Amino acid sequence: QVQVVESGGGLVQAGGSLRLSCAASGSIFSIYGMYAMGWYRQAPGKQRELVAVITSGGTTNYAASVKGRFTISGDLAANTVYLQMNSLKPEDTAVYYCNAETIVVVTETYWGQGTQVTVSS
Repeated sequence: QVQVVESGGGLVQAGGSLRLSCAASGSIFSIYGMYAMGWYRQAPGKQRELVAVITSGGTTNYAASVKGRFTISGDLAANTVYLQMNSLKPEDTAVYYCNAETIVVVTETYWGQGTQVTVSS
């Protein structure tokens, strides 16, 4: 059974920092390896959007709105990923979701339950 668990959300003032953590588990990752892990977010009334992603090869990609403020890192061999968020803005307020991708013929994607990040002005 696959589990993806996020932690580290909370309430912070604008300009502050938070660090999110995510750990994935399940035999599918042991058998096929982890291809990529990423962070997405969904604000009330909006669609879920990509925040940052990191691949097993170390390639990273960021949304334009967070570039220079957020940093994704992790050890995909250990199925863990982190998101360091600095200079937070009220518009960063959202539920942040971690996802984990492996390739078994096609890409298999697994999601966590999400962690709330609230940035007050």
